[in-house]
Amino acid sequence: MPTWHIFRKPYANKNMANGIVTLCDNNSYAKGALVLARSLRNVGTKCDLVCLISNAISADMKFELEQVYNRLVTVDIINSEDSANLALLNRPELGSTLTKLHIWKLTDYEKMVFMDADMMAVRPIEDLFERDELSAVPDCGWPSCFNSGLFVFRPSIETYGKLIEFSQKTGSFDGGDQGLLNSFFSDWSTANINRILPFGYNVHAAATYTYAPAYKQFANDVRVIHFLGSSKPWTSQSPPSSGGFNSFWNVWWKFYTNNYAPQENFAPSFNPSNCSSESANPIGQSAPQWIDSDTSEAAERRWLENVPDYMNKDSYDKIQSHIQNEINKPVY
Repeated sequence: MPTWHIFRKPYANKNMANGIVTLCDNNSYAKGALVLARSLRNVGTKCDLVCLISNAISADMKFELEQVYNRLVTVDIINSEDSANLALLNRPELGSTLTKLHIWKLTDYEKMVFMDADMMAVRPIEDLFERDELSAVPDCGWPSCFNSGLFVFRPSIETYGKLIEFSQKTGSFDGGDQGLLNSFFSDWSTANINRILPFGYNVHAAATYTYAPAYKQFANDVRVIHFLGSSKPWTSQSPPSSGGFNSFWNVWWKFYTNNYAPQENFAPSFNPSNCSSESANPIGQSAPQWIDSDTSEAAERRWLENVPDYMNKDSYDKIQSHIQNEINKPVY
């Protein structure tokens, strides 16, 4: 029989209709779960916070989690053991993410939001409870699929059973939960437009996903930061590469070390009518020198970081003029 031990705080509301749940199966991800809970409470989240944990969580870390979550639920690990597809992702550790399926057994709740432990809230998200199962944000790597780092679902023993059966018969095309869930909820992108969430609910804090002009334009809509990929804030206080989201790495450490004021505002913002250097960088980080430099090295760096200065140095007119000059050069 699967393990299902529940720690419940005395003040947890057994009749609470909604909740937010995460998963950590080791002490490293438990650090992320601590930050996630603190960030959610910091933006005013009132619903129950639930954390699924494995027996690998140490007693000290479990104590820390008990301080910030209403419920801890100890579950067995479900592993896809699909080394071939996980190798394509170069992420062998993701096989155990199928443990996430246990969340459908939390039938004390009518509706829940799942959030990966490597996420951090910077604006309220409880409006997500107005959405239905399965609502999620498109994945940057393949937008016809949803990113399973955050999604709205309805706990159901029946759905849990169907998911387990589906996983045994069909498996996962990527070896992890995202492939499985996208195959199971295969009509996510076509059945109902309301199930496709705005990107602001799952903003990937990685340089390779940074589209600076859009980030500046939609900064006021950023609600959840997702530290996607193999590099996590708890592995280093320094971000793995330069990019517009670097200061969120520092915010994560503020939450982790409890070095922040109650209800401190970490949400990025941008006023389009004020194009000062400060407002152009919504999270208050000084722009790196290569953003505005005229050197060829800086131009190459902007291209690599996907942050072209499309209004000035990298504008269409200047690119077209450069091409025309090259074409018109005399041939000897």
